[in-house]
Amino acid sequence: MIYSYGVMIALAVVVCTWLLNRDAKVYKIPSDVIYDFMFWSVGGGILAGRIFYIFLMWDYFRQNPLEMIMIQHGGLAWQGGLGGGLLAGIWFVRRQKLPLRLFLDLGAPYIALGQSIGRIGCFFNGCCYGKPVAWGIYFPIHEARLHPTQLYESAGLFLAFLILKYAQTKSHRQGMIFVLYLWLGAMERFVVEFFRADHDHHWMGLNLFQYIALGIFVVGIVLLRRFKK
Repeated sequence: MIYSYGVMIALAVVVCTWLLNRDAKVYKIPSDVIYDFMFWSVGGGILAGRIFYIFLMWDYFRQNPLEMIMIQHGGLAWQGGLGGGLLAGIWFVRRQKLPLRLFLDLGAPYIALGQSIGRIGCFFNGCCYGKPVAWGIYFPIHEARLHPTQLYESAGLFLAFLILKYAQTKSHRQGMIFVLYLWLGAMERFVVEFFRADHDHHWMGLNLFQYIALGIFVVGIVLLRRFKK
């Protein structure tokens, strides 16, 4: 059986790898370097994203342990995926003695684009769902009309992709495109979380993921100050 979630993840990897490889040719970066970079970054991102998701949904997975490996059913946390993908990508870049900030800037738009495509898989899968609303889209799996938060995120991330690609055409310090991605990604997730129904709210009306988004935004500020030096 072919699952739409897995198809969209695979499509995101193929499309982003092809586009990144095309951009890298401008800097005379060999294709095999890009393929290896994507292998480690995507692999690290998927692994860490899955582990973080299992951690967040531990009560469910404790009762259904086989579901831990059923990634085709959905279940990747962006926050874990971003951290794991970055760590694996940075490890590869450092090992190959490549310019880190250049790779961060080259890859940043395609992180957003990959997320945008992946969210369409979430929409078809019915995960990452929104709150009930009369005019919403009917999800058979939830038997309710809900905010299509998956499409909100997909559209917001695609807009971020366009902004980042435009920013690449302007004069900037290396590393600044990646910082801009952190800000745009964090703001998008912070806003959409108000419409999602799959996370409980905690302190002061915000949930865990909104606090993480705020933390990512702050990390962007810290990196901005460092890159300016």
